[in-house]
Amino acid sequence: MKFAPALQSATLIKRYKRFLADLKTADGAEFTAHCANTGKMTGCAEPGFKAFYSTSDNAKRKYPQSLQLTQNQFDHLICVNTAIANQVVLEALNTGAIAELVDYQTIAAEVKYGQENSRIDFLLTDEHKPHCYVEVKSVTLLSQTEPHSGQGYFPDAKTERGQKHVRELVEMVQQGHRAVLLFAVLHDGINQVSAAEHIDPKYAQLLTEAIKKGVEVIAYKAEISASQIRLAEKVPFIA
Repeated sequence: MKFAPALQSATLIKRYKRFLADLKTADGAEFTAHCANTGKMTGCAEPGFKAFYSTSDNAKRKYPQSLQLTQNQFDHLICVNTAIANQVVLEALNTGAIAELVDYQTIAAEVKYGQENSRIDFLLTDEHKPHCYVEVKSVTLLSQTEPHSGQGYFPDAKTERGQKHVRELVEMVQQGHRAVLLFAVLHDGINQVSAAEHIDPKYAQLLTEAIKKGVEVIAYKAEISASQIRLAEKVPFIA
């Protein structure tokens, strides 16, 4: 997807109250931007990081600017707007950029399913094959102990919602469908993904069991710039 117009740059002063970030432009102007990320953003929003933001022309918005990307001390670009993950995945599905998920006739988003009141990110259907349920997770947590290793993790905090999604995917496999957990890597420095057992051991255990039961796990890394972001290459998922 393209950022139109291209994002503008500033310096991150601080991120706070989950949804707010104070930024400072090169000429010294300071303002508050909306931050569409409910996670901890570990290693993604330290004071002094370079930040990239968009500006809305919606006059009703209290904070016209939105924080989209940050750049850490290693010059890695990180997409911190979690809503973008599904947008870039949808674009990749439509262009056939995800080799494992091509040749489906229809793509539906946010479809209700399962026994735990869930919505699947994407339901792929074709009259000649089983339905394919695709759950998307954004990966931005780089190893904090070995940041040059390229090791990324999900989740960055305990996630009951994520645990529920894994259970729902298992249920779909048991019903005879295909179920895929797609990790969208939105961090330049991450080159492989694992479940964060050190953060949420229950999630890691559920995912290990789900894989044994037939849930597929794949990871694709995005190419990120101030003008666009797109899924560009498959990276390993290390169980």
